[in-house]
Amino acid sequence: MCVFCKIVNKEIPNYTIYEDEQVLAFLDISQATIGHTIVIPKTHYQNITEIDNDTLAHLMSVVKLIASKCLTIDNVVGVNILNNNGEGAGQTVNHIHFHIIPRYENDDLNITFTNHGEETDFGTVLNSFKI
Repeated sequence: MCVFCKIVNKEIPNYTIYEDEQVLAFLDISQATIGHTIVIPKTHYQNITEIDNDTLAHLMSVVKLIASKCLTIDNVVGVNILNNNGEGAGQTVNHIHFHIIPRYENDDLNITFTNHGEETDFGTVLNSFKI
């Protein structure tokens, strides 16, 4: 059983900030910034490709609710919403989850994107990824 399933089953304590029949949201033990929250479905799905659309829609509505709440808290200037799918993407717990990370002016969290636009053949990429 994964660590998040153990949290859902109350085998591991947590700091719950939201709970309903389908979703649980709790403070991340690592706290990348103050208020860093994990939002999970109570049912185990490994990643975004496995979760059914109705559960995902409800999960995202809770992500939105919590992100909106974060933006009302003093000194919060933005919010990052992160989801990793697969070990190669940095997923360390194989239970779909979203990180809601409140951002503060001058916090030391650094998320960086590198521009590879100059070296990308967009036509080839489009042919590979277009649905």
